[in-house]
Amino acid sequence: MGRISVALALIGFLLASVFERAPIEAQVPLRDLVLVEQDVPWRLVGYGLVIGLDGSGDRTIASYSGGQTVLSVVNLLRRFDVEVPPELLRTRNVAAVLVTAEVSPYLRAGGRFEVQVGSLGDASSLRGGVLWTTPLSTGPDQDPVATAGGPVVISDGADGLAAYAVETSARIPGGGLLELSLPAPTFANAGMLVLKQPDLGTALLVADAINAAIGAGSAAVEDPGSVRLTLSEAGPEGPAQVIGQIQQLTVSPQRSARVIINGRDGTVVAGSGLTVGEAVVSHRGITLSVEAADTPPQDVAGLVQVAPGASVQEVAGALHAVGASPAAIATIFSALRDVGAVTAEVVIR
Repeated sequence: MGRISVALALIGFLLASVFERAPIEAQVPLRDLVLVEQDVPWRLVGYGLVIGLDGSGDRTIASYSGGQTVLSVVNLLRRFDVEVPPELLRTRNVAAVLVTAEVSPYLRAGGRFEVQVGSLGDASSLRGGVLWTTPLSTGPDQDPVATAGGPVVISDGADGLAAYAVETSARIPGGGLLELSLPAPTFANAGMLVLKQPDLGTALLVADAINAAIGAGSAAVEDPGSVRLTLSEAGPEGPAQVIGQIQQLTVSPQRSARVIINGRDGTVVAGSGLTVGEAVVSHRGITLSVEAADTPPQDVAGLVQVAPGASVQEVAGALHAVGASPAAIATIFSALRDVGAVTAEVVIR
């Protein structure tokens, strides 16, 4: 009996170890994967002025080409019955900007939203500026439906020579104000879910989860990017509550094999399990050799040797260790993808 107890205990320990080491599949709510068909946001645009800059605004004047900032200031002052000759204006504390935003189709008058601003002239920085109240419309020839304004916010870049902050674009959290309600879609008539990232496997998982929770035949895959809903028997709670219930359901979608490289600072992001096969890549004094383990190591400047099956992060770490530039890292991984040593999609940003 003692040996049987020991054997059972050992089996239990091994099974526990297997389950502990098994990868945990992330449960993702459907609201993060799909949109209701009518949930198409409105895009708003406007032309405005960022004022209060510390000498970093547009350097153009009316007598030169590109004096739109001066003319905009003249028109602004004219609204307050102030007439100033354009040739006397200098605009180093003002910058002409384009204002853009995305608004939910269900936002009503009085709702606030974030706006983005970008310089149109030759301003060197928008830091410290304030966006003058700017009308926003759905198109250049449409009536304004919202306004934007407020202090601009610029995100600082990371430390280092390769990273810097772009100061000619900024955002204003809560800087937009919807003044007229936009035409809203009929939510009760929602008949389709649209995947944010089309994928047939994910669409099948979504349909299966809905059919299991709501009832057989409630959902069917139309194509990799959409799932058709049949909610005719939604019950007394109505379609809105059923769709709300659907959005709370969770699935475990299979992640796409993808390697994302920041071409500015060399950051490499990859999912676990991505490995590199045999290949040799030479680029500007750096040679990456992914060869069999029985290959004798070589002491050569700029040579990086790793064994086949090494993870993407191990290869990235080795390249960083020899001082490879962000551009070189991006080029090497692209070459590995081209020769089939990396089967994942390589995205360079």
